[in-house]
Amino acid sequence: MTSTTGPSRREVATRMADAALALLDSLDADQRAAASWPLGDDERQRWFYTPTDHGGLPLAAMSSTQHRLTHRLVSTGLSEAGYVTAAAIIGLENVLDWVEGWSVSYERERGRDPLLYWIAIFGDPGATGAATWGWRFGGHHISLNYTIVDGELVSTTPLFFGADPASAPLLGPHPHRPLAGAEDLGRELVRSLDNAQRSESLISEVPPTDLVTANRTELHDGDEMLGLPYVWRGRFEESIDSFLQSAQWSAEEGMGLTAAHQKALAFTTQPKGTSAGGFSADQTEILRALLSVYLNRLPDELADEQMERIDGQQLDELSFLWAGSIEPGEPHYYRVQGADLLVEYDNTARNANHVHTVWRDLSGDFGRATLTPDTLADHYAHGHSHAPTHRH
Repeated sequence: MTSTTGPSRREVATRMADAALALLDSLDADQRAAASWPLGDDERQRWFYTPTDHGGLPLAAMSSTQHRLTHRLVSTGLSEAGYVTAAAIIGLENVLDWVEGWSVSYERERGRDPLLYWIAIFGDPGATGAATWGWRFGGHHISLNYTIVDGELVSTTPLFFGADPASAPLLGPHPHRPLAGAEDLGRELVRSLDNAQRSESLISEVPPTDLVTANRTELHDGDEMLGLPYVWRGRFEESIDSFLQSAQWSAEEGMGLTAAHQKALAFTTQPKGTSAGGFSADQTEILRALLSVYLNRLPDELADEQMERIDGQQLDELSFLWAGSIEPGEPHYYRVQGADLLVEYDNTARNANHVHTVWRDLSGDFGRATLTPDTLADHYAHGHSHAPTHRH
């Protein structure tokens, strides 16, 4: 559903390029080699949301000035609310370390670390003329992926935000809930359904323990939930791998998740659930508000463009799927899907206080619809600049 026209997309891409060049100019040779990748490298379409190596240059290997320049680049890809949410998610690493008794490692010096967020730049944002390049920022519970072709932003997905804890106390009456809208509006929508609609939307009484689509580069009919040991850059040494596998089995057993449930929840290109085409005006407005929580992560002009496109072409064609309880504090899951839009949400872990959310473009993640292998070949054949070869 990503549009490829509009001056706003060129303006945002220009801001991104300016910020990326400022960051690159601040890096020494070793830092630049870590941060830079060729545009056509397979790494550009790898992404993660676990506390694993996301690829690129981490904040931990930067100066404070470089932190500021990295955050400046991140802010160009997000709205004000989107950037504040991302900053809050990063800050939750300190809270999560406290929740877990400062004990988790994941083969890192500090298992929950607000400095282990990585920036990666693919291609050269400063190429002569309109540049074709991309960039990624990611760490635990954040993955931002952007692709620019001929100076125009063509893709903003996958875009992942998570929060653990999803709700934590603050001084005063209101809890700290960075992703409250994604939870509350999803529940409001399912509760607004009549009996027939709810029966159609409730695919499984038991939710999956994570996003069904996980961090796959591409999605295919029949994809089922991967499980905790399989969503990292690689497998861990035996004791940690066994811990993750035991945690996965324990979560499935505790919720009563069976193979039949997982098959029912499997991703299919034909959307499952109840059709928004049959929604009342009030239900449609709740659905629009829910989608806005995801789309409004983008700079305002791009979010408005995306919502206009949904309103004009796709809203009635979307389907809404729910799994699990509709009561607050109990495990639940939903997804909104259309021909090329996918929004997926899960809140099951840590006694339903650990949220994962993602917005994907089924036809255009990573600029796939525009930046094809042939386009890349042509890009290099005509002498466009390459990023420094990354030292794998």
